[in-house]
Amino acid sequence: MDDDPRRVLAHLGVRPRKSLGQHFLVDPRVATRHVDHAHLRPSDVVLEIGPGLGVLTRQLVERAKRVVAIEADRRFAAYLRQTFPEIDVIEGDALRVEWPAFDVLASNPPYRISSPLTFRLLDHPFDRAVLMYQWEFARRMVGKPGTEDYSRLSVGVYRHAACEILERVPRNAFHPQPRVDSALVRLESRPSPFPVADPEAYDAVVGALFEHRRKTVENGLRLKWSAFAASKAALDAILPTVPFRTRRVEELSPEEIARIADAIHLAKG
Repeated sequence: MDDDPRRVLAHLGVRPRKSLGQHFLVDPRVATRHVDHAHLRPSDVVLEIGPGLGVLTRQLVERAKRVVAIEADRRFAAYLRQTFPEIDVIEGDALRVEWPAFDVLASNPPYRISSPLTFRLLDHPFDRAVLMYQWEFARRMVGKPGTEDYSRLSVGVYRHAACEILERVPRNAFHPQPRVDSALVRLESRPSPFPVADPEAYDAVVGALFEHRRKTVENGLRLKWSAFAASKAALDAILPTVPFRTRRVEELSPEEIARIADAIHLAKG
């Protein structure tokens, strides 16, 4: 069967759905590099999210032991089952369905789910992942303290994985064309490079501080006092033990934020 996504769409008589953020990769050279970057082994189980018309799938099945695809659009789920009978197709929302065990995530997912999908990946056991993101989102994934790109996302990614932007992908590699360029990004799971006494407390501190990234740590914590103390007075009692409280949030390294979270955790007992 024809593997050009534009002709397949015409053959199926369907149009990409804006509501699902569907932009299909139509440049086979980019697809080949995407799969190459995943460094697949014959023993790997690969998860693909949002496979659409199978541009990546076609190459993944040739190199991996097993491919599991999660597809929200029933039209494309049916097409994938017919075209690639050797893969397992899970029809549903990738943010809601249960993920199977896998080694590698290789995907061109809808950009509208980039953030929740990435955080779900970071909480899931995996070895490596190569994903297509919007260029600006990819920049935030590798953002450094003191830069405009530094964000809650930067800190979350850094704590769980080594992250690298592999290449910038022009918008004309997709149909329909998105309004911005994209990037291929590789994530390699690794232990946290710094200790965290209470991961949930750390995540709460990161979330609270980056809501007001240009404020000082003390002001950021005061604005979200209910997440850390039973009353404003109780937070006031904790604050003297918190390091870096006069620094701006956007200037703090993930390691320094961990020390803030640990101090709050310790003070609360």
